[in-house]
Amino acid sequence: MNEVHLLYFASLRDAAGVDAERVRTAAPDLAALYAEQQARHGFALPLARLRVAVDGAFARWDEPVRSGCEIAFIPPVSGG
Repeated sequence: MNEVHLLYFASLRDAAGVDAERVRTAAPDLAALYAEQQARHGFALPLARLRVAVDGAFARWDEPVRSGCEIAFIPPVSGG
């Protein structure tokens, strides 16, 4: 089990009801971690529409989840 700090933005923050949380997970990679949180919080956005960052740097979805990381799920940004 890994413990990570998750950050949510925009519609993900609205769906989760929080902008950040600590979770324990057995997810092997970032894609599986997002799938867990998507099921838990009811996120509408599919993985293909998001970016992910680990400790402030963009990451690939197939990277492993490491205990103690800060992971941000970043939805598309609309301008106006």
